[in-house]
Amino acid sequence: MNGLLFLIPVAIGLGLIGLGAFFWAMRSGQFDDPEGSAARILMDDDED
Repeated sequence: MNGLLFLIPVAIGLGLIGLGAFFWAMRSGQFDDPEGSAARILMDDDED
């Protein structure tokens, strides 16, 4: 029982940290153009 009194707040805290990191990534534009980056790696930019 004493373990649960410690582990439940720790789990909730880690979940809130993860949620905060997700919202920070959304605000900073990390997920704006996922298809563009995937297609850009296939393009050959070598100009001879």
